[in-house]
Amino acid sequence: MAHENSLAAFRAAVDNAALGCAGVELDIHSTADGEIVVHHDARLHDGRRIAELDRAAVAAVRLPDGSAIPTLDEALDAIGPLVAWIEAKGLAASADDRLLGILRDRHRLDRDQVHAFDHRIVARLSRHPQAPGVGVLSSSYPIDPVAAVLAAGARTLWQEWSMIDRALVDGCRAAGIAVMAWTVPPEEAERLTGLGVAGLCLNL
Repeated sequence: MAHENSLAAFRAAVDNAALGCAGVELDIHSTADGEIVVHHDARLHDGRRIAELDRAAVAAVRLPDGSAIPTLDEALDAIGPLVAWIEAKGLAASADDRLLGILRDRHRLDRDQVHAFDHRIVARLSRHPQAPGVGVLSSSYPIDPVAAVLAAGARTLWQEWSMIDRALVDGCRAAGIAVMAWTVPPEEAERLTGLGVAGLCLNL
């Protein structure tokens, strides 16, 4: 199995048709000099924060499989025809234009989507003249889920799978909001599909 957020993992999603992947979910952080890199955590294995390092310092680090931490450009090269669902785990406002420029130059603004637990990032991107599709991440069940999504300028709710029920899906659908379930155990996929979620995010 390929290491998460590695180029090998992205290529496997493209090359292995049996997986049936429509897209790939990945995590991004901006470096101190404004590059966008793909890594799960805000800190490297040695404890250093990506946001405090330049691209060269991050590039020198190796993942457990021996490969380098990819840039978003490199990841999108590997993902190719699949949709990229991009979780902005750490995105400085000064790096917004870099992120959106990458998507624009690759003609992916109308295909890929950016989502985040930090709804301020989502709101910021949603107001950009070249805004991509945006979504908000949630691991709780707000009293008014629709309001939380719309307040960020989003139209997609990425909801932790165990917090999804019929009322949530129907309420979001009535407001024009799609619900994406994450990270779904395989045995829950059929039930969630029956509730009408727009998509399932699984670890494969």
